[in-house]
Amino acid sequence: GLMETPVELVPLNCIRCGAPIPAEIEEVAWVCRQCEKGQQLSDDGLIPLQVNYSSRVAPDQKGRPFWVCEGQVTLNRRTYGSASKQNQDALHFWEQPRTFIVPAFSYTLGEFSPVGIKWLQNPPAMDPVLIVDFEPITVATEDVSDWAEFLVFALEAERSDKVKKIEFDLKLGEPKMWILP
Repeated sequence: GLMETPVELVPLNCIRCGAPIPAEIEEVAWVCRQCEKGQQLSDDGLIPLQVNYSSRVAPDQKGRPFWVCEGQVTLNRRTYGSASKQNQDALHFWEQPRTFIVPAFSYTLGEFSPVGIKWLQNPPAMDPVLIVDFEPITVATEDVSDWAEFLVFALEAERSDKVKKIEFDLKLGEPKMWILP
């Protein structure tokens, strides 16, 4: 039979102070407990990651990590029947850049979809504070665009007209890490 290759765990050390980083298997980014430097896994090992903490995380709760990025959507939307008010609303909504907020922790589409849509329409205030404790970061930046595209579809599917076809072009900026309530 085939030889089983054992999974090799590479010990990670902080890129600033060298302290060991206790990394769990699913995790893709961390903040050093020693010097508070944010870092994420890349193909070349660890690279710096700016982590922003929301002042809305209560002192007794753990924050949750989200990737936040600006996105510009160019929408081409066709409906059954005449061009509707919803169609104009849709085009108007996407005229300006939107903030996409994507969970960086484990969750299901069903759990996240309503929150993601609500935040696309009305992003939460993000006023930074120094540092708060947070849940593990398990979603890599490469996955952000898939989730953002899903949100565009989910939001458009919620409009009350009979949508026939949606095509869109999505340009996303660099994802930033935010710890939110």
